[in-house]
Amino acid sequence: MDCYTANWNPLGDSAFYRKYELYSMDWDLKEELRDCLVAAAPYGGPIALLRNPWRKEKAASVRPVLDIYSASGMPLASLLWKSGPVVSLGWSAEEELLCVQEDGAVLVYGLHGDFRRHFSMGNEVLQNRVLDARIFHTEFGSGVAILTGAHRFTLSANVGDLKLRRMPEVPGLQSAPSCWTALCQDRVAHVLLAVGPDLYLLDHAACSAVTPPGLAPGVSSFLQMAVSFTYRHLALFTDTGYIWMGTASLKEKLCEFNCNIRAPPKQMVWCSRPRSKERAVVVAWERRLMVVGDASESIQFVLDEDSYLVPELDGVRIFSRSTHEFLHEVPAASEEIFKIASMAPGALLLEAQKEYEKESQKADEYLREIQELGQLTQAVQQCIEAAGHEHQPDMQKSLLRAASFGKCFLDRFPPNSFVHMCQDLRVLNAVRDYHIGIPLTYSQYKQLTIQVLLDRLVLRRLYPLAIQICEYLRLPEVQGVSRILAHWACYKVQQKDVSDEDVARAINQKLGDTPGVSYSDIAARAYGCGRTELAIKLLEYEPRSGEQVPLLLKMKRSKLALSKAIESGDTDLVFTVLLHLKNELNRGDFFMTLRNQPMALSLYRQFCKHQELETLKDLYNQDDNHQELGSFHIRASYAAEERIEGRVAALQTAADAFYKAKNEFAAKATEDQMRLLRLQRRLEDELGGQFLDLSLHDTVTTLILGGHNKRAEQLARDFRIPDKRLWWLKLTALADLEDWEELEKFSKSKKSPIGYLPFVEICMKQHNKYEAKKYASRVGPEQKVKALLLVGDVAQAADVAIEHRNEAELSLVLSHCTGATDGATADKIQRARAQAQKK
Repeated sequence: MDCYTANWNPLGDSAFYRKYELYSMDWDLKEELRDCLVAAAPYGGPIALLRNPWRKEKAASVRPVLDIYSASGMPLASLLWKSGPVVSLGWSAEEELLCVQEDGAVLVYGLHGDFRRHFSMGNEVLQNRVLDARIFHTEFGSGVAILTGAHRFTLSANVGDLKLRRMPEVPGLQSAPSCWTALCQDRVAHVLLAVGPDLYLLDHAACSAVTPPGLAPGVSSFLQMAVSFTYRHLALFTDTGYIWMGTASLKEKLCEFNCNIRAPPKQMVWCSRPRSKERAVVVAWERRLMVVGDASESIQFVLDEDSYLVPELDGVRIFSRSTHEFLHEVPAASEEIFKIASMAPGALLLEAQKEYEKESQKADEYLREIQELGQLTQAVQQCIEAAGHEHQPDMQKSLLRAASFGKCFLDRFPPNSFVHMCQDLRVLNAVRDYHIGIPLTYSQYKQLTIQVLLDRLVLRRLYPLAIQICEYLRLPEVQGVSRILAHWACYKVQQKDVSDEDVARAINQKLGDTPGVSYSDIAARAYGCGRTELAIKLLEYEPRSGEQVPLLLKMKRSKLALSKAIESGDTDLVFTVLLHLKNELNRGDFFMTLRNQPMALSLYRQFCKHQELETLKDLYNQDDNHQELGSFHIRASYAAEERIEGRVAALQTAADAFYKAKNEFAAKATEDQMRLLRLQRRLEDELGGQFLDLSLHDTVTTLILGGHNKRAEQLARDFRIPDKRLWWLKLTALADLEDWEELEKFSKSKKSPIGYLPFVEICMKQHNKYEAKKYASRVGPEQKVKALLLVGDVAQAADVAIEHRNEAELSLVLSHCTGATDGATADKIQRARAQAQKK
């Protein structure tokens, strides 16, 4: 244990800091870091170097080289810089490299040097040029702050949703500030700058002078400032050698330290651990590194070569040409276990496990001591937690073995924390490997989450490792393996040196029917890369037509999209394609396409019936469909035409079409309707009233009701209305008029073709029993009983039924015998039945 704590350095009485090597860098840099623009992404992210930037002593003809490395120094990309002079580099939260040029343009590159996009910071920045820039991170995304040659600030809090904000002018600012930085307070981005001994805070509305509380006197200039990783704390380095540390709001002072060095540092960053009360700042000069905090003494390291500091959530990464190290506060669990002469439960449990492996009885003594204090559960938890913060796998295993040993003596210790720690450490050790180069700590990993880590492995095209992690952690396929395979397929379609057939086959063999994978998304990526034929081949594997069709339309493969939509049986999808085709093709080609697809043609006709009648007529004309064309003109005559002449003309066109279709019945019926319309118009002119649009029967009835019986009879003869139908119409009309005298004359005009029972029924319907009895006597024998019953003459109906000896008529009369008055009639019928049975 004493040897293990040899690299621990105390800062005051309550905290230790240690620095250990992450990687031995093998990136073969030809220039010093000081001669490059450097940017390193947090959370073990990549490193970007712009070699040979624009300097006066360099030949103007030498183009700079932009190199991107992993944290272990493995090369990821290298490209010759062909754009304008670069002022600053920085990484976004999505690990995209932002290159801020002198003209205010920001070029965005991917991890492998692929150009993504660019944007401008505005015309003012373009005119005044960029003096300095900062890339910062907020809860909304990654932002860019610009200092222009006019000593004005412009910033955007989120480059993904670019909204430029021009900050207020600083009064009396004639030269560049000695130092400045971007802050994020209350979800708003600010700029803090130093001008001599004064500090100014710029927000979107005003410029405010601020004073750090408790600042040592005699300060004439601020040389450096640093914001903590969480943007909650601020450190200021003054020209007197004092380092002031406090809250980012400048309302509270945490501490102040005199480092006795007045030279401006190269870098100053915060070094703090989540949930720790200790606050420390790391300051770097050419060959010296100093850790200062709320203590009278500092920790100092000698830098053998030019180094660069990268602030992290729980420490600081320090890399140089040869090494990459991590400096951080020793976690509480590790300190409890490993500090000299520690009697913490975790320390005793670790010693007990080591003695157990030696088969020593001391293991039992240590274990009994822990159990007597009732701290065995705490000891196991300490060992598990400490294992998470260790970088070396051997020490991780030692602590986890101790935790496993202690668990054996606990009855109900929940295993989740132990199992999850084993899983997390296996994942962390895998990504920390030199060839992967993502030196995440346990705290960073938990803050980043497994999903983001998988995304970063995908960005590095480490698909096999990402899939192995998903399978090991048993993540749901949609969140894990399926998502990664989809990313792999999207990368695969970008390999233009492989044929479309081979790429499509390889993707299908690998993906198959994996749930959560959308072939349409992969095809869209292929189309975006200019590989249309590959996109079509990939869409053949997409089972959802609703996903196939939109992309096919986008690729101008409308006819294929129509076939797919028809195969799906989704009418809405077919309508979508049809409307797209209509706008894309000329009228003739569109109609020819429809003729080859009967289902599409039928659906389009249905659409035209409700939306585009003229187009429907053109379709019928093109197909020589005279039957439907005739029906179309009939509907049009009533729907569109109000004048009688136009309606008749439309009907005439319809009749001609029916004749061409050899449908004589429809043609004759149409001609009859034309005759009827002309007659109705004439009737309106001569008689007044409303006749147009009435049916033939209603026209006859209206004439009868108006007292124009001769005209009604003439109309019936003209249109060959059968006598039976005419009698029914006249009977009904006269009864409605209650013109009983005319009805009687009509009944005697000749023998009724419909008999006289209808006269009885109509009269009874009008509640005229008197008139009904007149016609009851004239009803034929077969309907006599029914007529008599209708007028209420039950006795006479019984006599007729008995006379006819008709059982059905007898039963009908019996059903009408109700009450005492009909009792004799019922007896009479029963006697008649009895006699009939005897015979």
